[in-house]
Amino acid sequence: MNHETMTRRRPSVRRFALHGLEMVIAMVLGMVVLGQIWTWAWPGLTENTTAHVLVMATDMSIGMAVWMRIRGHGLPAIAEMSAAMFLSFLVLLPFHWVGALSAMGLMTAGHVLMLPAMLIAMLRRRREYGW
Repeated sequence: MNHETMTRRRPSVRRFALHGLEMVIAMVLGMVVLGQIWTWAWPGLTENTTAHVLVMATDMSIGMAVWMRIRGHGLPAIAEMSAAMFLSFLVLLPFHWVGALSAMGLMTAGHVLMLPAMLIAMLRRRREYGW
């Protein structure tokens, strides 16, 4: 790769990464802000791990979807990214149900797997995310 190509490419990769970071921040804000509402509205939510992780994925999706709309993304991209929020938990929940994965293990693994799921969704529409 020559210098001109690298110079041209570096800013777009940076923009892509920054956009991903912005979405993670929006997800965390959605989880924190909406989580407070759930604590009040459903006091026993954390005792039901399945409901808890699905509500948390919903909260993260809402925060991220709001930010994506502000950034001008269309509904298909928002739907794909929202699916990425749920996918890791949906794949892991059966392991939790049969006792092979603790509640904390489910939370941790679900959040870790969410990041590559988001990356895949972003790479599918890399031009939309600035790459």
